[in-house]
Amino acid sequence: MIGAEAGRRGENRWRARLGATANVDLPGGVRVHAARSFAQRSRGLAGLPELPADRALHLPRCRAVHTFGMAFALDLIWLDAAGSVVRVDRDVPPRRHRMCLRARSVLECRAGAADSLLSAGRPVAILDRVDQLARLHPAAPRLTPRRRHHS
Repeated sequence: MIGAEAGRRGENRWRARLGATANVDLPGGVRVHAARSFAQRSRGLAGLPELPADRALHLPRCRAVHTFGMAFALDLIWLDAAGSVVRVDRDVPPRRHRMCLRARSVLECRAGAADSLLSAGRPVAILDRVDQLARLHPAAPRLTPRRRHHS
């Protein structure tokens, strides 16, 4: 009974943390949450006991992350300004730092979940769908840069 109670507390913690974020459901049941505010970005996933394999956190304008304060390993999917995958760091353990200078944002998910996230759709399509949510709430900043059209 104690294990089940601890599991419910862990689920309540990530639901409380990610519940306030804009999110989009992808094919295959994957949900991507967007950390748009300073508070959401600074807290990220730190301090959570777990994250379900069907959840991910998108951090826009991000070239480096740390896993200090993490209780579980992460897969990191680094994206360039166009939303294309630049690199995937798999199974990054707690208390580590990772950087990708070519990246403009990162998708964080539980270790082992990157493949299912990538198979749910191309990252650029994922970010476009999250941006559509942002347009529904005009006060929210854009998550991906505006594409410039050259004449």
